[in-house]
Amino acid sequence: MRGFKYLLIAAFAFLIFSAAPKSQAQVSVGIGIGAEPVCPYGYYGYAPYRCAPYGYYGPEWFNGGVFIGAGRWHHGPAFYGNVNRTYDPRFGYHGGYPARGEHFDNHHDFKDFHGTHTMDHAGHYRNEPHKH
Repeated sequence: MRGFKYLLIAAFAFLIFSAAPKSQAQVSVGIGIGAEPVCPYGYYGYAPYRCAPYGYYGPEWFNGGVFIGAGRWHHGPAFYGNVNRTYDPRFGYHGGYPARGEHFDNHHDFKDFHGTHTMDHAGHYRNEPHKH
């Protein structure tokens, strides 16, 4: 009788635990992962993906006033485009930045753009501006 009692307790415990709703633990680790930054003149292709000021990227980085992307959010085939590295904080830039969500100002037509280097979509610089 004692063995039957333990078997009954084990069966009851099994039924309770198998009928209980299962909880799923989710653990995710990500640094710098998320939605593409919304910046009027593009964003730097490295974390923390700060909005770049007007003048950092040349016109080939835009399609109809929309930034084609850099780094993990690049849209399209690989290419090199003109940039003005004097607007890169890694090289001493301390000026102003547009706010995230700000819109492209149509009066900027890139006629005053002066590239200092070429860079690919992944952020690799060349030594001198690209010549067309």
